[in-house]
Amino acid sequence: MSEKNGNENKGDLTEGVLHHDTLEKNPFELFDDWYSHAQASEINDPDAMALASVNAHGIPSVRIVLLKAWSADGFVFFTNYNGRKAHELLETKKAAACIHWKTLRRQVRIVGDVEKISASKSDEYFSTRARGSQIGAWASEQSQPLKTRDELSKKVAEFEEKFADKPVPRPPHWGGFIIKPVEIEFWADGAFRLHDRFKLQPDENNHWQATRLNP
Repeated sequence: MSEKNGNENKGDLTEGVLHHDTLEKNPFELFDDWYSHAQASEINDPDAMALASVNAHGIPSVRIVLLKAWSADGFVFFTNYNGRKAHELLETKKAAACIHWKTLRRQVRIVGDVEKISASKSDEYFSTRARGSQIGAWASEQSQPLKTRDELSKKVAEFEEKFADKPVPRPPHWGGFIIKPVEIEFWADGAFRLHDRFKLQPDENNHWQATRLNP
């Protein structure tokens, strides 16, 4: 199988590369910085995140979700609690995620434990969603078989009528998860595939330690 050239023939790529062997050891501050650049440069969805889960039998699955918040506690996204991803996350309490910003030639990998966020925080975020998305959260039985698109449209119409002229409450089957990272890796593209990679992990005192990795 032939390999595409990619950046094999590019010259020195300096922008975004982590030049120093010492790295700021607060991964959340570095993530803030990288994300702010991504917001300015990415054409679509700088918050798009590939989320990987595994079921109790070790079968993996991956899909794109939207990263909606992060702090020193972890990385938050929202979903239907009855869907496949939620079932797998609740089975194993583990997840991995990857955010790739193509225009910046950077990516961040996250590995950690997963748990639901509080109902109040899920309510708070749900209230900010577009009304159509709120209705959709009620109408969609995520991951379940659907005979026709018309069937879904009818359910949307039913909930639009049900919640006409009043706020749409959060469905009990919809809310947030948080990934509490045990490992975060920052990757910056380098010329001739000599990329910069740093893995950060918390020690026993919850202080993040950085290790430079081979590309």
